[in-house]
Amino acid sequence: MSQHASRLGGLRGLSHIPFGAPSHQRLRRVPRRPRRIAMLSVHTSPLHQPGTGDAGGMNVYIVELARRLAAIDIEVEIFTRATTAALPPAVELAPGVLVRHVDAGPYEGLAKEDLPAQLCAFTHGVMQAWAGHRPGHYDLVHSHYWLSGHVGWLAAERWGVPLVHAMHTMAKVKNAALAAGDTPEPAARVIGEQQIVRAADRLIANTVEEAEELVRHYEAARDLVAVVHPGVNLDRFRPADGRAAARARLGLPADALIPLFAGRIQPLKAPDILLHAVAHLLEEDPSLRERMVVPVVGGPSGSGLAKPEGLHKLAARLGICDVVRFRPPCAQDELADWYRAASVLVMPSYSESFGLVAIEAQACGTSVVAASVGGLPVAVRDGVSGTLIDGHDPADYARALRPFVQDPGRADRMGAAAARHAQSFGWDTAAAATAEVYTEAMRERRRLRSAHG
Repeated sequence: MSQHASRLGGLRGLSHIPFGAPSHQRLRRVPRRPRRIAMLSVHTSPLHQPGTGDAGGMNVYIVELARRLAAIDIEVEIFTRATTAALPPAVELAPGVLVRHVDAGPYEGLAKEDLPAQLCAFTHGVMQAWAGHRPGHYDLVHSHYWLSGHVGWLAAERWGVPLVHAMHTMAKVKNAALAAGDTPEPAARVIGEQQIVRAADRLIANTVEEAEELVRHYEAARDLVAVVHPGVNLDRFRPADGRAAARARLGLPADALIPLFAGRIQPLKAPDILLHAVAHLLEEDPSLRERMVVPVVGGPSGSGLAKPEGLHKLAARLGICDVVRFRPPCAQDELADWYRAASVLVMPSYSESFGLVAIEAQACGTSVVAASVGGLPVAVRDGVSGTLIDGHDPADYARALRPFVQDPGRADRMGAAAARHAQSFGWDTAAAATAEVYTEAMRERRRLRSAHG
C-alpha cells in the first residue's frame, strides 16, 4: 500500500469514482457540494490565447470547467501568475468565475523552467488573498499541473480543506515517449509530482490509461483516482454552415485536400511528421500540388522555442513550401472555422493527456488521423470518427491520408460520424462528474476529522 493510502487509513472500501467513466452513483448520505473553490493555474492564465507560449488544452479545460461549475452554483476563483501590469488584480471571466493575478517574479521573460523558484512568492500572494476573507471562504483547492499542485498542497493544509489535483501531463510519461532531440523533463519535476500524488485527497485523470499511469509510475492509491473525461464546447465547435462556407471565409480552395495541424509547435506535438507525410504524398503524385493546402495553425511552445523557425526550414528542405501555410494562433471561433474547413485533422503527437483538439475538430464535422497515444484512443473512435496509428512513421500517416485523395466523399462521411461521436463529450457532464469528486473529497475529509475527534 502506498504512503498516501496508509496516511488516509486505506480507502479501498469507500464509495469512489472508478476508472473507466465518470460515476453517477448516489452516495448513501449525500453531503453538500462546495460553495466556493480556489483553482490554481500557476504557469498559464485562462485569459491567455491557446496555442501561444505555454497556453494550450489546459487553458481551455480550466475556462470551460470553471464556467460550467459556476453554472451549477459552485463559485470558482482562479489564481494565476501575473504576466502583465495591464490587467487588474482580479478579472471576472464569467458570472461566478473570478481570475486573480498574483505577482510572482517579473511579468515577462520568465520561462516555465524558472517558475519553481517563484512558487514561494506565488503562495504568499494566494495566502494574502485568503487572509482578506472570513475563515472557511474556500471549501476546496483544485490545482492544475505540478507547479500549482505544490501551492495547492500548502494552501489546502493551511485552510483545512481537501486538495484535488489534475496532472494534465506527467514527467515520467513524457520522458518515456520523447521526440528525437526533445528535452527530457527534469528530476525536480518527477520528485515534485510524486510529492503531490501523496498529498492530494483526490487525483483527476482524463482517461483510464492516465489513471493507470498514476498508479504504475507514481504509486497513487487507486481509490483516490477519479476518471473524468474533458469536454468540448458544443455551442462553439459544431458543423455550422459546413466545409464549403468555412473555406470561403478563410480564402481556401473549395476542392482542395486540406490536412490540418492545429496546436502548439513543439517536438512533442510532432507537426514535422505531417510535413514528411505530405512530402511522401507529393512524391507519389506530383499533381496533388495543384489541389493541396496544408495549414499549420499555432505558435512555437516549450522546447520548440529553441528553434522557432525549425518547421519553416523543414518545409523548405522537403520542397513543400508552396503547399504549407503557417498561421498564428487564433481565437476559438476562427479555430472552429479551420476545423470545419479541413478535410482531416492530423495529430501525430508523441504524448497527449487527452487531446482536446481532436474532440473539437470532430465536433466541427472533421475526422482525425492521430497517433494511438495517451487519451487519443478515447477521443477518437478508430475506424469510425478517425484513424489511429501505432508509431510515428510518416509513411503510415501518408497511407492514412491517401484515401482522402482517392475518395472525395470520405471527408464528409467520416466527418458526419465524427460529429456524432463528439456529442458525448459535453462540458456539462464533465463539470457534474468533477463536482462529484469534490463532494466525495469533502465527505472523506469530514469523516477522517470525525474519526480523529
